[in-house]
Parts: sequence; C-alpha cells; structure tokens
Amino acid sequence: MNCTQFNKISVEEILQSLGHFPTKQNKKEAWFINPFSKEINASFKINKNLNYWYLFSEGIGGNNIDFMKKYLNASISEVLNWAENQNFSSFHQQTNNQKLFNLPKTYEILEVKDIQHPALIQYLKSRKVENQKHLIQEIHYQMSNKKYFGICFKNDSDGYESRNAYSKICLGKKDISTIKNNSKSLRIFEGFFDFLSFKNIEKSLENKVSDYMILNSVSMINKIKNSLENYEKIDLYFDNDEAGNRAVEIIKKEKNEAEDCRVLYSDFKDLNVWLVHNDPQKDNLQSLKGRRY
Repeated sequence: MNCTQFNKISVEEILQSLGHFPTKQNKKEAWFINPFSKEINASFKINKNLNYWYLFSEGIGGNNIDFMKKYLNASISEVLNWAENQNFSSFHQQTNNQKLFNLPKTYEILEVKDIQHPALIQYLKSRKVENQKHLIQEIHYQMSNKKYFGICFKNDSDGYESRNAYSKICLGKKDISTIKNNSKSLRIFEGFFDFLSFKNIEKSLENKVSDYMILNSVSMINKIKNSLENYEKIDLYFDNDEAGNRAVEIIKKEKNEAEDCRVLYSDFKDLNVWLVHNDPQKDNLQSLKGRRY
C-alpha cells in the first residue's frame, strides 16, 4: 500500500477500526471526540466528501497519513506498514479485480523473550499488572532502521500487540487473542491490559476460570459473533465509551444473556484505569463475590 492508496481509504473507517465512533453525523460530515486526547466535547470533524479531518481544539487537520502519523507518533513508512496489516474494506474496493502481492515487511522482529527490561517492568507497575508478566512477553523489533522494544501479547494470527509507555502498535496481522480452558463460560475484554487487570482480581471475586477472548481492538467485534454460540455464560468488559456501548449492543443481539460487567468500574474509562486508582486488597470486594463481573 502506498500513500495515495491509503489516503483514499475512508477516514471514518480508519477511526472506527481504532475504536472511535461519531457522536453525530450526516451525509456530509461527522463529529468525533478528540482521538488524540481525553476531551469531553466533540472537536474532531471529518468531511466525508473530501475525506479530510480537522481538529478544532488544536487547529490542525489533513489526510489519512497526517492523522496516523500523529496518532501513532510514527513516520510515513511506519504508518504504511501499520496500514498493510489492517483489513480496510474501502482498500479492497480499490484493488478489486487486481492481483494482490505480498508486499515486503518494513519491520523485523529481533527477539521475543520473558520480560526483563527495567523500563517495561516499571511500566507494568504503573499499570498495576506487574504480577501478571508471565502472561505477556518482551519484544524487540526494528522499523525503518530504528530499534524499538515493548510489552507484547500474541494474537491468534501470530501477530503481536506491542505496547510501551509511548507507543501502541500491532506487528503482523491484526486479530483477536483467545485463551481456551474448555469452559462453557467466556469473558471478553477490549484490550490485553484489561485482561491482565481482571486476572489480578479474579481470585478475590471467587470466579471460576473461564475461556478468555481479547479483541485487541473493538473494531474486531463482528469477527467473534460465530464464536459465541457454544457458551452458556458470557461476561463483557469493554470501555465506558460509545464504542464500548456499541460493542455490548452487538454481542447482546447475538447472545441476549450476555452480561455487561462495566458496573464494576462504572466511574472509570476501563478496567485497568479502575485498578490503577483502587487497591483491591483494601477495597471491600467481599460484596462482589459470586456476582457476575
């Protein structure tokens, strides 16, 4: 994929793939909460006809490349590498009836190992999930002749969701991550830090081990519909935002008995933010035992 092809993809589709949905829209434009920071008002506007965006709170705007460079804090080549690993329907329309070739990767994974780097351990401590580091790994990779490292969580397509205090990226194909325990119960999380956070409090809640599914992006929600029919109990742990609301609605249409468990962290953006601001060892979790969270 080159810059011209990427800029022809619907900017609205790109936003939705990242978990951002419009607060209001019509045929010509759509308004979003600022995807770059935690603002309350919808100051981010897209022009559907021109396929351009403008952020009123900062007075900046541009095309898809401009948006993803700022969103990922990345170079153009890194943005195109990210785009090649997505599944944009409007890109497939561009390439309809054309033979697709495997483009060369612009990154190289150098090493995947147990987490050892002090900066990553400190980052996990800041998110209060350092005691779950056996569930994740440390990844070192090279991109555009620069070397990077982060915490990684493998997905079902052998791609790696990589995070550190400064960046968020997927190396390889974007996909969900599933953990099977031969259970009839399933817990679904939006991101792997929410999953790690839940594992921190799981014993306190006296919940039995279940199967786990981590979307790695709320945009993957439609991919899991056919995976839900074999479960008798489904608990949902999405963000407290519009994208999370829509994800709950989508799953409840498939499995009406699915439980929205966000009441546990209703005053916080997500489960990990709740954990960071609370101490489960001191908080009274006795009243939560046996309840469906």
